[in-house]
Amino acid sequence: MDVIRDVLDNQLVDRNQRKMGKVDGVVIELHDAFGGQSLRQPPRLAYIEVGVTTLAKRLNPRLASLVAAIASKWGAKQSEPFRIPWSKVRDIGIDVEVDVEAEATPALGYEKWLRDRIIARIPGGR
Repeated sequence: MDVIRDVLDNQLVDRNQRKMGKVDGVVIELHDAFGGQSLRQPPRLAYIEVGVTTLAKRLNPRLASLVAAIASKWGAKQSEPFRIPWSKVRDIGIDVEVDVEAEATPALGYEKWLRDRIIARIPGGR
């Protein structure tokens, strides 16, 4: 599987087919098989990340710091990216399907923040 092509930037859906955004990052873990000796285990996919700071970090690390600062200043509760363990990935096709409930995760934090702070103030927005 080509992780960059098949996973990164693809639509993420929960177990109920609710869209959770796009996969913004992939976390790979490196392990020493024998406590620092020369033989190593191959890298393994550990998590997929969702969050605007991860997306900004792909462009520029300073941009990620700026985005996190702005988000915390404007009252967003979740400035850290949300990580979904690779073991929760059910299927990779057109969408990346994960075995989590979208509403129970902070993955929709910005959507909820926009809904409560901006959209709700627009006449007819709710």
